[in-house]
Amino acid sequence: MTLTLPRADPRADAGRGVILLLALTCGVAVGNVYFPQAISPAVASGLGVSPGAAAMVVTATQFGYAAGIFLLVPLGDRVPHRRLVVALLALTGLGLLAAGAAPGVTPLAAASAFVGAATVVAPVLGPMAAGLVASDRRGTVSGILLGGSIGGMLLSRTLGGFVGESLGWRAPYLAAAVLTLTSALVLARVLPRTRPSSRERYPSLLAASVRLLRAEPDLRRSCFYQAAIFGGFSAAWTGVALLLTSPAYGLTTRAVGLLALVNAATMFCTPLAGRLADRRGPDLVNRVSMLAVAASALVLAFGGLGGTTGLAALVAGFLVLDVAMQSGMVANQVRIYALRDSERSRLNTAYMTCAYLGGSLGSWLGANAFARFGWNGVCVLVAVLAVLALAKAARSSEGIQNRSAAQGT
Repeated sequence: MTLTLPRADPRADAGRGVILLLALTCGVAVGNVYFPQAISPAVASGLGVSPGAAAMVVTATQFGYAAGIFLLVPLGDRVPHRRLVVALLALTGLGLLAAGAAPGVTPLAAASAFVGAATVVAPVLGPMAAGLVASDRRGTVSGILLGGSIGGMLLSRTLGGFVGESLGWRAPYLAAAVLTLTSALVLARVLPRTRPSSRERYPSLLAASVRLLRAEPDLRRSCFYQAAIFGGFSAAWTGVALLLTSPAYGLTTRAVGLLALVNAATMFCTPLAGRLADRRGPDLVNRVSMLAVAASALVLAFGGLGGTTGLAALVAGFLVLDVAMQSGMVANQVRIYALRDSERSRLNTAYMTCAYLGGSLGSWLGANAFARFGWNGVCVLVAVLAVLALAKAARSSEGIQNRSAAQGT
């Protein structure tokens, strides 16, 4: 039975300080998914496996994240957020310790899948934060939290690359474990108390996400948009680690981290995208984002030239790609959070599961495209996925216009 909208205890401080703390926590949690991308070549060297086998660790982490979103995020409507978030962070920290001690690539992939499944704190905190603010600020707050996630995504690659090169591939896992466990201790004391919005049993919560996908066309198209665009994003970042450490550049994992650091500017763009979605609607933001992803693929293709020209193209292309992907995610979340107030966690479960399944598939396709066709193959893949998203957006827009015309008559 669905009850009331989840909201904080009246004594809780839901001001800007709390929102910024939630954004920082999102960054810590999301960073656990992405720093393995920067150290994949170091894993291959350290464990004596091929780059493709090491890249499977990245894919395992992302598949685990998709599974965790589907299996655990719905609990945000059923379990008090403080208890759930602290437990997830603690489990993630233990998984990172296990990954750092893994003796081979197979146990590392298994531990990475567990870490991915447990570190789903950001999708839990997003709906929570949406319930702590007025409806006309949800886009802005979603942008702030997503900005924190972007910071974790990009800076974790930077720090992972530097630490991995200096101290070996195990060191980033151990450092991430310390940071995650520290976050759990802090949030156990300061996270606002909330009341669950549902008393449904766990199987019903899982089934609700599938039911919502069938019932809500806007949810389905948001899922498709993000799966396609995030798939291209993941393919590009998986491929660029292989490109920069290939003979074309001959660089180390530190270069991947530096490239991510350049794109840290994107964390300041998502709040702007959120405000634009609040004022002009999410569809406009989505269309612009998709066009920007297609344009980024063209710019990134020049990265295959190598040298200074190639590096400049990679910096510019990834800057556009990152801003576009994250802005589109904000727009999609604004759309789905407006659908059903009492089921935000389950809506977010369906959306984020589809998005990260797309990202996982994109990582796998990116690694294979690079192996068979080189960097140009990866760029073509990014462009194709952007075009598919644009085609879906055009069909959806036409369908909405037709329905409006029919209702008018």
